Amino acid sequence: MNTDTQKHNGSCHCGNVSFSFEHDSEITEGLRCNCSICIRKGAVMSNFVISPDKMQVQVTEKGSLGLYAFGNEVAKHFFCKKCGIYPFHTTFRMPGYYRVNLGCVEGIDSFNVDIEIFDGKSL
Repeated sequence: MNTDTQKHNGSCHCGNVSFSFEHDSEITEGLRCNCSICIRKGAVMSNFVISPDKMQVQVTEKGSLGLYAFGNEVAKHFFCKKCGIYPFHTTFRMPGYYRVNLGCVEGIDSFNVDIEIFDGKSL
């Protein structure tokens, strides 16, 4: 069992919203969801969740981190109000825990990870 944690950094396109998190292994897999918002975003998300104590969010310009929630508003989808990029969200199945957009994580090629499909449309 690998107990070494790695720190990962990421940001939106303009860099106004940045984040870092710890994960206990190399990121080689991602997740795509077919729910009504994810199908439109088309992002490859982390297939693991990140606990709030392992996720740090920094915002350069106050008020630039937008939030979109719909339906029962359990999942929280965050985006940069300046460039429009979605860097992360809190999950429906584990409220308060995060998934990150792998396209925003430094050193990760989201076109070169194995992708699992999650059927969020049927929830």
